[in-house]
Amino acid sequence: MEQLIGRDEELAALASLVDEVHLRGAAVAVHGEPGIGKSSLLRAAADYGRQAGLGVLQTEGVEAEARLPFAGLHRLLRPVLDAAPRLPAPQRQALNAAFGTGDGEPPEPFMIALATLNLLTEKAAQQPLLLVADDVQWLDPPSCDVLTFIARRLSSDPIVLVGTVRTGHQVPFTSAGLPTFHLPGLDEKAARALLAEHGTGLSYAAGERILHEAAGNPLALVELPVAIRTADEAGLAAAPMPLPLTARLEQAFSARLGGLPPVTRDAILVAAVDDSDDLQEVLAGASVLADRYLSIAAVEAAVAAGLILFDGLHVRFRHPLVRSAVLQSETVSRRHAANAALARILTDEPYRRTWHRAQSIGGQDDTIADELEELHVVSLRRGSATEAIWALERSAQLTTDSAKRGRRLLLAAEHAFGLGRADLVDQLLIKASRTTLSRLDLARMEWLREIFNDGVPGDAGRVFELCGIAAESAAAGDTDLALNLLLGAALRCWWADTGPAARARVAEVTESLGQAAADPRYVAALAVAEPVLRGRQALEILDAVVIENVSDPAAMWLLGMAAHAVGAPVHAVDLFGRAETRLRQQGRLGLLSQVLVMQSIDHLELGDWDRALASLEEGRQLAQETGQPIWDTGSLSVRCLVLGLRGQADETLAMAAEVERAAGGRRLGDLLACVQVARGYALINLGEYSQAYDELRRAFDPDDPAFHATERFHGVMYLAEAALHAGRAHDARAVVAALEADATVTPSSTLHLHLCYARAVLAEDDAAEDLFTAALGADLVRWPWLRARIELAYGSWLRRQRRGAQARQPLRSALTAFDIIGAARWAEQARGELRASGERTGPAAPGQPDPSAHAALSVLSAQELQIARLAAEGLSNREIGERLYLSPRTVGSHLYRIFPKLDVTSRTQLATTPGLLSAG
Repeated sequence: MEQLIGRDEELAALASLVDEVHLRGAAVAVHGEPGIGKSSLLRAAADYGRQAGLGVLQTEGVEAEARLPFAGLHRLLRPVLDAAPRLPAPQRQALNAAFGTGDGEPPEPFMIALATLNLLTEKAAQQPLLLVADDVQWLDPPSCDVLTFIARRLSSDPIVLVGTVRTGHQVPFTSAGLPTFHLPGLDEKAARALLAEHGTGLSYAAGERILHEAAGNPLALVELPVAIRTADEAGLAAAPMPLPLTARLEQAFSARLGGLPPVTRDAILVAAVDDSDDLQEVLAGASVLADRYLSIAAVEAAVAAGLILFDGLHVRFRHPLVRSAVLQSETVSRRHAANAALARILTDEPYRRTWHRAQSIGGQDDTIADELEELHVVSLRRGSATEAIWALERSAQLTTDSAKRGRRLLLAAEHAFGLGRADLVDQLLIKASRTTLSRLDLARMEWLREIFNDGVPGDAGRVFELCGIAAESAAAGDTDLALNLLLGAALRCWWADTGPAARARVAEVTESLGQAAADPRYVAALAVAEPVLRGRQALEILDAVVIENVSDPAAMWLLGMAAHAVGAPVHAVDLFGRAETRLRQQGRLGLLSQVLVMQSIDHLELGDWDRALASLEEGRQLAQETGQPIWDTGSLSVRCLVLGLRGQADETLAMAAEVERAAGGRRLGDLLACVQVARGYALINLGEYSQAYDELRRAFDPDDPAFHATERFHGVMYLAEAALHAGRAHDARAVVAALEADATVTPSSTLHLHLCYARAVLAEDDAAEDLFTAALGADLVRWPWLRARIELAYGSWLRRQRRGAQARQPLRSALTAFDIIGAARWAEQARGELRASGERTGPAAPGQPDPSAHAALSVLSAQELQIARLAAEGLSNREIGERLYLSPRTVGSHLYRIFPKLDVTSRTQLATTPGLLSAG
């Protein structure tokens, strides 16, 4: 490896990653100040990688390219794109669209990322790879996102990724949880050695001054001596206060510009504003700027001055500070002229031509503004909403008409919402509010303001306001906007108590849009606003839906939301499951994260606890990856429910307190209800029945902040169980009587089936058996957890009636289900009841589930459990990788670790592992 003065430790660390690439992949981020030697370190690592036999792929961020989507990614992948035709069709098409070489639907950014990952792993299987990315902070955002996606997934592939980031810049790559190291300044010994190489002829005083000002910065130690040789040394020494080092270096580079010929300054100015490093393009643009033909000779003086490098095909600045110095040393009008010159020569590249035209003026220009608005569609087609937002925002700046300017800003805000960027939405809305907007545009602004502000406590006034705006929008013919506004109003009713009048108003205005009843937002608004009183109507709509005919996963998500709201978890998991599959296929990971989190409660209710936890964990990871701050108190409250049932009481109670602190001030009844139910789960697992009853009881008190119209339904049978053991049956019967009134209105299967359990458990002995028989006669095929709970309660009742022989059958059935589900506390109860009934409970009989089966599965992480289940279902490593956004090699590595944990040696044996497939 190239020897860099004072960098032995850092070089050794990177060499170690390269040397171990056959054993494991890795990604690392290198942070440092400008000029600290990040690029030199990266070049040395690339040289070492080549010597070690790795294929080296390189890219770098360039400020001028930051608005050109996927420019950095294309530069990285250019040497390996010959393998792209071997990718699966959706991935190949996504990559082609990103690089502007394909047609079709706009690709999802994460489909592009998956295509990149698979392209690289395909190549790495033939030859290990070293990926080096310099100045990641200046990569175009889509390229940076893809690089971050890849970096998180390299542990099992023979790929090393090293990216450098300038200190002070926050980009996804820096917050991806990667190993990082900060590149410090050189120590005094190394600094003196470097200065000795480049400071020949300096006086002692000048050398000491440079050492002091450079503070170990290698670029300063190399460049400041050059500046001193061409400046008045006495004047330099007399400066009362040195400039910040970055400015000092820029000044050193700027000093060399003054002595360059005018044509050379034209050429390097064009290079500084260009988003390409093509030498012929730079010379063509410079020729327009200079109004004369310029040859390569025009840039040779800049090479001699140490400002640029070129190889006959490409030109690049020796350091990003040189580019910065060039731009700062020129006037605004000169920079505009350079962009205009490039725009004139880019006749066959309309995207870049318009981009440079937009940078060539300081005032307003409606022609360019219109072109930019059209340009945003091209950005979307290439999978870059970020660039589309920029194009619309710049278009608005150039627009003379106030109303048109406002519409463009609102459209940009809608795309920012799609990215989950609440901060950017707010910025754009503030700008739009200063324009002249039509009533419909004002309504659209209200919807955009509402999107990230659900759950204002008791704000019935805002709900009525939104309903009024929705009615106006509908009257003006914009039903689409009306439905968006009504769904926002409904969500306010769901998260926090807005009162019956507000809920009724949302339902009333929604029902006035009868012509839109087939739109999934219609049923979602009804169900979310009035889940009890409009539950039957919503369920009738859901029952009429032919799921196979719904192709849009966003529509399935809304239908699933409606089903969850009205307490129909079977409908919900079916809809969410289909949405999950389609979203994975399409690479829409942002919405996928929400689907995964939302479906967890329904899987929990139906007894698929492992699936609930796996969905929750993956949803959390994807929410972080896609930059969505949804893993907050809402997601934590769902996690409380999962952990509470699984018996992790201490963690549940601590997390519940955290959620309560966050949600209590806003009186978010939905979250507070989940907190109380989760506490009840945890305390029942601890055998603290009286305290469990007190916690659960709060969720059923209309005057308590933790009351919620339908979330309380998830706690009904646990309230009855706690009451039975705590001697509180009388009070619990009063709660159940109130719920019976709700049951005459709502078809909620969660409520009705929980009541079946509660009625039987709380009944007097002379009525109990008929109620248990009726409960077990309900359709419980998709409800194994609830059925097992009823069987345990019934078997226990029979045993107490001294009917031990009859008790054994329901107790055995309950025990089997509890072992499969992983309900350890209730499984132990069932075993105890079986022993009390006179049956010994030893090892499982042949053909029966092994009680330890779930314990074996519990050693797997959530992701390992997903992979094991999919492998058991017969999916190949590649198919699993496509579903979970992992490389096939990573899937294989996980299976290698999974097999010994489950004491199996093949995929065939996985399929017969007790509890694995049934857990799904």
